[in-house]
Amino acid sequence: MSLNTANTPDGRGVLIYNGEMILLYSKGVNISFPSEKCGPMKKSCEGFLYLTSHRVIFISGGNTDLKSFSMPFHCMNDVKLEQPVLGANYLRGHAVPQPGGNLSCDVTWKIHFNKGGCIDFGRALLKAADMAHSFRPYDAPPVYQPPQSDFYAPPPEYYMAPNGYNGFQAPTHAFPDQPPQGSVFVYDQPPPYSGIGPTPENGMTRRNVREYAPIGGNHPTPSAPPSYEASYNAPPLPSKPHVE
Repeated sequence: MSLNTANTPDGRGVLIYNGEMILLYSKGVNISFPSEKCGPMKKSCEGFLYLTSHRVIFISGGNTDLKSFSMPFHCMNDVKLEQPVLGANYLRGHAVPQPGGNLSCDVTWKIHFNKGGCIDFGRALLKAADMAHSFRPYDAPPVYQPPQSDFYAPPPEYYMAPNGYNGFQAPTHAFPDQPPQGSVFVYDQPPPYSGIGPTPENGMTRRNVREYAPIGGNHPTPSAPPSYEASYNAPPLPSKPHVE
């Protein structure tokens, strides 16, 4: 896991790798860390949750010290779907820190879905994690390495997974929404860890995001996010034909 590494400098967008696909997107999600008593994780935070082909990403919806929280599948353990008699369903689990990811100790996390869908998201997460482990089982969490490249703003077909992606059936009936336009940015660099599909012999599948103008450089962990208005005021990018 890593802290404040998956967000744009202004905290408004999510940063993913080239070849990483978004499987599910949920609004109105609350994350908390019961064992944390100080620092940016001491308070619960509401925002947006992404289930991708390689990890779970939380992006804060407010002006908080916790901008983003990333959990690659191989950093997660003891993930459970809790269904209390009194109270709403929620997910909980433990996460192991990635070296260099701004965290040094294991953490316990809880995720509540204010708009419902906890069971569907939880089952999808467990299935995706099992698929990822089957392609690359290992014990040590991958080292977090800040991407040494610009990031781009391609259209949704570059990062939204099609139905049945690598045999994964996402419960899109429960989560029909997609991330707002201009909120997803893609590095040219492929993911440094495995996901729900096999890794081709020549490396991870890479898409040509370089045909779009770069938005910015390597700024994954800003201490004081600078203004980022230019990227959101840019004209719409031309659509790329979707290939089945």
